[in-house]
Amino acid sequence: MKTARDSTKTKNSKRMRLSSQERRDQLIRIAVELFSQRGFEGTTTKSIAETAGVSEAVIFQHFKTKEELWSSIFDYKAEQTGFKEWEEQLRECAEQLDDKKLILLMIERILKSNREDPQIQRLMFQSVLSGRPLPKTMMQRILPLHRFLCDYVAMRQKQGAFKKCDPEIAVHAILSLPAHYDVTKSLFGVDALKMSDRTLAASFTRFILDGLQIRRESSGKKGRKNATVSSKS
Repeated sequence: MKTARDSTKTKNSKRMRLSSQERRDQLIRIAVELFSQRGFEGTTTKSIAETAGVSEAVIFQHFKTKEELWSSIFDYKAEQTGFKEWEEQLRECAEQLDDKKLILLMIERILKSNREDPQIQRLMFQSVLSGRPLPKTMMQRILPLHRFLCDYVAMRQKQGAFKKCDPEIAVHAILSLPAHYDVTKSLFGVDALKMSDRTLAASFTRFILDGLQIRRESSGKKGRKNATVSSKS
């Protein structure tokens, strides 16, 4: 028959099986769940520790402060979702001047990430609603990417491929289209389109490119147009 002492030994042995990295990851996963439900202010390190079955001291062995734990969540999520690999794909598309693939990758990422990991969206909303700025580590990822996209639009404008407009507005339009649809669906349950993410991404991409790209008339069309002008004259 198991005694309380035996149970304690079992719990302690389970704790000891986790490496430092495994314990850190476990604490982050629990923090993600609690922060996304209760927000930063509504979640205590004590509640995180209790859920993990450890003391608060264990949390502070891995994270100096609650704020550091909060910031670490976004780095952890970025690694989980392959943010770096995705960014490299975007830059490859830019080098190849593949407008369609670049925009498609961006839209697919927004739709996919919010579907597969709704917690990150809730965490961002919780942060904004509580008046807490997003962690610097997250902004250090977002801002350079935004700048890269603006520079790409400006470059394509100079090359005569994109229409003249403010690159900042163009990038906001590209990002906002799938984001607005996703928020409307996930928060308010409104899904008037009722399409798969793949179909949506392709449709959004065509819509954006139609607004951005300068259409070149084919030589055949130009020839017919010139012939019409000549016959009228």
